[in-house]
Amino acid sequence: MIDRFIVEFDNALRSVLGGAHAHRPTPGSDTQSTSLLDSKECEHAAGLMRVNHVGEVCAQALYQSQKLVARNPEIQQMLDSSGREEMDHLAWCETRLQELGSHASYLNPIWYAGSFAIGLAAGLAGDKWSLGFVAETEKQVQHHLESHLEKLPVEDQRSRAIVHQMRIDEIEHGQEAISAGAAILPQPIQKLMQAMSKVMTATAYKI
Repeated sequence: MIDRFIVEFDNALRSVLGGAHAHRPTPGSDTQSTSLLDSKECEHAAGLMRVNHVGEVCAQALYQSQKLVARNPEIQQMLDSSGREEMDHLAWCETRLQELGSHASYLNPIWYAGSFAIGLAAGLAGDKWSLGFVAETEKQVQHHLESHLEKLPVEDQRSRAIVHQMRIDEIEHGQEAISAGAAILPQPIQKLMQAMSKVMTATAYKI
């Protein structure tokens, strides 16, 4: 129990303060970093990758809190596995932001705390609702990443490779939640999640 607490606390610190470690190689590492991008394109790409980084900070908080109160050990293990892949995403985005000469969101502690509280509430509602929250979150993230593939500069192959692999992983996480018995969230909750996502996206792009 103590070892688990230390690991989770370390993950929380790395999510908020930086220094995440990836278990898989960064996608697109064999492509050029920034030489083909002008200053405006670098700034735009950094804004989009900062948004993606914030999404992964939130993902860590959500998975950690939901895993904490999951009733079913198999679901707890599934959340833990997905969380490790999300940590890869976090590290990839952090590395890409550094390459672009930019920074993570200064509001990461707020994003993390808010997401942890939301995930805890979803988990306490029961495993099927917790899984439903995962499934809906991953569906919205999938659409969000698809929009970023359209918005990123064509020359920014490294960022595009990262986002592409993130999209594949998020789809798998959502499908796993559905297969495990996720409930469909009520429409008002889905709309609220979409509205909150828009606020986070607009803010994280700049700050």
